[in-house]
Amino acid sequence: MKKIYGLLLFLFLSGNDALASDEVIHAVNSTVERLAAFIGSILMYPFPLPFTSQTVPFIVLWLFSAAFFSTFYFRFINFRAFRHAIRIVRGVYDNPKDKGEVSHFQALATAISGTVGIGNIGGVAIAISVGGPGATFWIIVAGLLGMSSKFLECTLGVKYRNIHSDGSISGGPMYYLQKGFAKRGWGRLGTLLAMLFAAACIGGAFGGANMYQINQATRQLVSVTGGEASVLFGKEWIVGVLMALMVGAVIIGGIKGIARVTEKIVPMMVAVYFLGALGVLFSHLESIPAALWLIFSEAFSPSATTGGLIGVLIIGFQRAHFSNEAGLGSATFAHSAVKTLEPVSEGIVALLEPFIDTVVVCTITALVIVISGEYTTGLQEGILLTSRAFGSVFGWFPVVLAVCVVLFAFSTIISWSYYGLKSWTFLFGKSQFSETFFKLIFCLMVIFGSVISLSNVILLSDILTLSLALPNIAGLFVLAPEVKKDLEFYLSRIKTGEIKRYDKPDKKTLAAHRK
Repeated sequence: MKKIYGLLLFLFLSGNDALASDEVIHAVNSTVERLAAFIGSILMYPFPLPFTSQTVPFIVLWLFSAAFFSTFYFRFINFRAFRHAIRIVRGVYDNPKDKGEVSHFQALATAISGTVGIGNIGGVAIAISVGGPGATFWIIVAGLLGMSSKFLECTLGVKYRNIHSDGSISGGPMYYLQKGFAKRGWGRLGTLLAMLFAAACIGGAFGGANMYQINQATRQLVSVTGGEASVLFGKEWIVGVLMALMVGAVIIGGIKGIARVTEKIVPMMVAVYFLGALGVLFSHLESIPAALWLIFSEAFSPSATTGGLIGVLIIGFQRAHFSNEAGLGSATFAHSAVKTLEPVSEGIVALLEPFIDTVVVCTITALVIVISGEYTTGLQEGILLTSRAFGSVFGWFPVVLAVCVVLFAFSTIISWSYYGLKSWTFLFGKSQFSETFFKLIFCLMVIFGSVISLSNVILLSDILTLSLALPNIAGLFVLAPEVKKDLEFYLSRIKTGEIKRYDKPDKKTLAAHRK
């Protein structure tokens, strides 16, 4: 890790203008554009819809199918287990003797920090500017359905995780794809899918979860410090280097270090952002009913410029899945490290993620943007559009938002560094050299992300992140029946009291404690 700091500090202290040179930026942008175009031709293949003249990108249909299937197959687990999920997070069923590295709350905080990011601020703004206010409705619907697919994948993540002799955990879709398929005699197919997922996850960690986050955070910092008159204008790489140094300081400690940071940052950054949004909404209370009606009505009667009903639905679902990552399998890395002997319990905790990330945070952001009317200006620079919406009420809030954006970006980057690292070691082995090399490249990508153009960053981040769904959802469909049996068995033991509540000890335990 010292080598990582040595290189990053050298780049920062030397003021190496090569990072910001036109040649470097052009080369990076050109490479990103070609890579995105190739993968996008597969994921965004226009799938014709029956009885209509419209098409839908294959990957959006694939994600929707998993969320829709999981919701009905598990009999609306997203709603009937919601209250139980809150109890688990509160520690009601925590057994200190269970194996794992982090608590239920820490696992949830780490996973949320990986999803509640710039996508909730800038991504929602992009969806509304392109698809109109109606896109918000479909973002919410996708979030509610995504709660079920998140339950399914995170249950599998804990069930098939590897617990090493030193107590550390290796989890993620690679393991349930490999082991779960092997149980059915499809070992080679499972291994192939696991390797494809790991490769896509590494790309997603470098792209959407790293370069996109720092890119938007940098744009906001430049904007609030004077725009073209800012000391950072033309030297955006400085922000990237500083962020890379902070990221490096945290990821040294692995999942435990990341969890300690995220359990403090996540509640704080969500609270600050939420309070700011409520301030805007309270100042426009009389406009909220009209904004809600506009969101609902345009969800079913959008203007022709948004592509009609199917067009706005696609935009909403695409941005929602990029925001909450349900069906992508990314959150299973964080949840797999939890201290529990009951995989289903952590799957139930995981369904809270899309609710917080999409139904709550994205909806609040959308209301602020719609009420402000800034989405009609034609500006499609995601984070700047949101900043202007907040600034239309509180002139000083863009500065506060800039702090929130940096925290959102930072938390997402450190969480995804763990996801990417686990995928990296799955493919290339677990060794000090291998892990150090990945962390070095990851930190360098933070710097490159701060200087490359936004259009290419958005394109690559969407493509690489969404590509995780291809192998992951294939595994979810195959392994869903065993999770259904596990769920029924778990709920029956909760009902009979076989799974103990540690906030209410039984009479024998209480009597022994009093003695």
